[in-house]
Amino acid sequence: MKTSDLKKLMLDSLGNDADPQTASSRIEEACGDYDFRTGFDERVMKRLEGGGEAVLREFDFVRSMNTVFYRIALTGIAAIVLLLVSMALSEGSLSFNTFLGLGESYDESMVYMLTGN
Repeated sequence: MKTSDLKKLMLDSLGNDADPQTASSRIEEACGDYDFRTGFDERVMKRLEGGGEAVLREFDFVRSMNTVFYRIALTGIAAIVLLLVSMALSEGSLSFNTFLGLGESYDESMVYMLTGN
């Protein structure tokens, strides 16, 4: 059977009014019956079981993710250090109030503003 005829049968089977059983039987009749040689399934299973490359690919993926993580982490640490240095230069010290961005306010006034007492 020609490829175009088989393609037409497959496209006709996708229609809304097509019956799946008759379409599959027509495709099977058009294609014929295929038989594999003896031992085919054992050869396929041996090839599937010998999948050592998948482990190597997973290892490569983990290694590349570690590299990306370290680059991002080091950039984040550098940003934090620059922020701390800029806060120390602008406020004059590295106190708890500086980290909170409170500046020259008193702790009692902050407690009053947060609790209302």
